[in-house]
Amino acid sequence: MDRQQRVGLIREIEQHLGSRVICYVTGDRENVNTRVAPDIVRVFFQHLEKMGHHPRIDLFLYTRGGDVLTPWRLVNLIREYSPYFGVLVPFRAYSAGTLICLGADEILMGCMGELGPIDPSVANAFNPQDPNNPVARIPVSVEDVFSYLALAREKAALRGEAELVEVFRLLTERVHPLALGNVHRNYALIRSLARKLLLLRQASQPEAVIQEIIDNLTEKLYAHNHMISRREALKDVRLPVVHPALAVEKAMWKLYEGYESYLKLPDPFNPVAILKDHEQQVEFDVIGGIIETSELAHGFVFSGTVARTGVNLDGTPKVGVTMLRQTWQQI
Repeated sequence: MDRQQRVGLIREIEQHLGSRVICYVTGDRENVNTRVAPDIVRVFFQHLEKMGHHPRIDLFLYTRGGDVLTPWRLVNLIREYSPYFGVLVPFRAYSAGTLICLGADEILMGCMGELGPIDPSVANAFNPQDPNNPVARIPVSVEDVFSYLALAREKAALRGEAELVEVFRLLTERVHPLALGNVHRNYALIRSLARKLLLLRQASQPEAVIQEIIDNLTEKLYAHNHMISRREALKDVRLPVVHPALAVEKAMWKLYEGYESYLKLPDPFNPVAILKDHEQQVEFDVIGGIIETSELAHGFVFSGTVARTGVNLDGTPKVGVTMLRQTWQQI
């Protein structure tokens, strides 16, 4: 689907909702995937300046997650241009994507829409080494640490101070104390961010409801890859989920399929396939993500070269890939 067709769908959705729509897709194509990151904020600023102020702005969102601090900055920026903020979720909006949704007055989820828990995994220089790759560190899940301590208290029925001290000592033998400190800081951070985002909504919420939403998304789903359907998001998590009108839902899904096709999300990026039989080296530009409105489009472009370095035993070419540039640029 080309840009003209996508703009047609964007305008169709805008007409139905009486809003302006900005699309943000972080691609999950193998080898050229993108994630929510701070570098989007300035790109969004360009789009919002072009769009101007409006009574309602909707963010069409597809992402598997990323930096947990970026949603706070992004939602605040969008709210500088509109008092009412909605998020359109045709498919996946995981982790940092779910955090973005917490700052919305309304979440329009299609029947394929999915949110996810917001419990982060943290990695730093003090994390345990990966036994399969000594230069890599194993991410430590915040909820795994707290679940280990809860297991000792609730299932093993350890209550005495000496017993709990021993449980913690065993943990620090496997995980560096500073890594555990980082886990606790991220635990506090994610709950603070979730609360601040929920308070941005126009409709006031009782403190008990805010705490219930945070608890549901950080502690009570038990698996980071748990997929939250729109029914669960509304009934159990208690988010402001709306089932869009049929025409809007169909346009949302068609637009998602347009981005999926444009970014070639189902097809791994294969550098070998770029080289022709007679070529020794070739340059490439691959788009791994997109931010788009009816006025403007930016893509996250991977630029580099692929060069032949020899031949494998099965006769296929050996190649070397050099990534020269990865940045957002107007497309």
